[in-house]
Amino acid sequence: MPIKASISGVRGTIIDSNDFSPDIISAYVLAYGSWLIENYGSNIKVVIGRDARPSGSFVAKLIIGTLNYLGISVIDVGLATTPTVELAVKRHKSKGGIIITASHNPENWNALKLLNHQGEFLDAKDIKKVLKLYSNKKFKNGKKSEIKNKEVDDVLDYHIDKILKLKEVKRDLIKKENFKIVVDGINSVGGPAIVSLLKALGLKNIIPLNCENSGNFKHKPEPLAVNLKGLRDRVKKEKADLGLAVDPDGDRLAIVCEDGSFFGEENTLISVSKYLLSQFGGGDTVSNLSSSRALKDITEEYGGKYFASKVGEINVASLMKKKEVKIGGEGNGGVIFSKLHYGRDALLASSLFLSYLAIFKKKCSQLRLSLPKYFMGKYKIQLNKKDNIEIVFKKLKKHFSQAKTNELDGLKLDFDNSWVHLRASNTEPIIRLYIEAKTKKELDNLYNKVKKLIIN
Repeated sequence: MPIKASISGVRGTIIDSNDFSPDIISAYVLAYGSWLIENYGSNIKVVIGRDARPSGSFVAKLIIGTLNYLGISVIDVGLATTPTVELAVKRHKSKGGIIITASHNPENWNALKLLNHQGEFLDAKDIKKVLKLYSNKKFKNGKKSEIKNKEVDDVLDYHIDKILKLKEVKRDLIKKENFKIVVDGINSVGGPAIVSLLKALGLKNIIPLNCENSGNFKHKPEPLAVNLKGLRDRVKKEKADLGLAVDPDGDRLAIVCEDGSFFGEENTLISVSKYLLSQFGGGDTVSNLSSSRALKDITEEYGGKYFASKVGEINVASLMKKKEVKIGGEGNGGVIFSKLHYGRDALLASSLFLSYLAIFKKKCSQLRLSLPKYFMGKYKIQLNKKDNIEIVFKKLKKHFSQAKTNELDGLKLDFDNSWVHLRASNTEPIIRLYIEAKTKKELDNLYNKVKKLIIN
């Protein structure tokens, strides 16, 4: 599998494959370290953390050695979620961070998520500079005599403490409701982190499922309904109030209702946003172009404005900053709340969702019914050398000439009660196709029309 480098990091297959090999990993780290030296000179320290993938341990050692070669010190936080590492960068006043995780990709993948001094992903401009350094192989050295590596093991406690201090997190109400919750952690860092958070919120009826840091994924790691049958069955069996599922690096949250039905990954952001808007008496929101129109609906219902960004966490965060917006995220279960930090955070999302559920005082499935109803389809189209996405865009624009077009990120076609978004993936060599409509029939009709145009 070819290496995929974008604002979402540098990733590839690493087990049973030579694609993401030690020399390639080292070269990317040398490029990132050189970029840090260009920007900050000497006395640089970088936070690194990793998910539980089998390859993570030796990749971490490789990164530490490579950064030290450049004269850069490392703060190693070990096994930690992506949002935990992001917070650690700011806490330790580091110049950057590297998270060793391929997120929702299978366990034979790994990746380097590159952070700036604010604990946020590098934007398109900065990642372009790093990739140029990688291509030119022009690496720099700092002062090696100043290297001071250290290991830190309290980053999760710090993360949870920061969440509990948010007034929007209703710890007392959550504890009073005494929710019974099943947690599916895909046997990576997100599971133990969510369990620790729930305990800190005062809950005792917690049932861990796949919550070991073994890296042995028990099902496909993306937290989608089709991959969470085990969690859905367990919630029903245990007569739990809900189930929580995270991806391997703990930045995306999916929810299962008390009846075993899927809450909807889009509805993680929608429900949390509705809760926060109710707390603030309104406000503006941001999500990406591939996220549900429901966020726009509830934002306008509370008198606010909705803004759409290109796909990618840093693009959402950048637009939030530009528009001075507190609430944002992505429809894949990623929630960003600027009062904590500008990163998708499943621990934060869990706390805010439970706060909403405690105030709502009804079942999880009833809360879902209170949200705007849409039907969404998410599809993948494999890329090959003959594909020309621009030709596809041209055909779609011609066929759907009555639609409002947006070419900020790929092609989005907006209709009165539906939309279509087609774009190249940041993380896989595929085209992503998203379609949303008010009815299932309209969704299916749109999909069949678009698919026929692409195939022809």
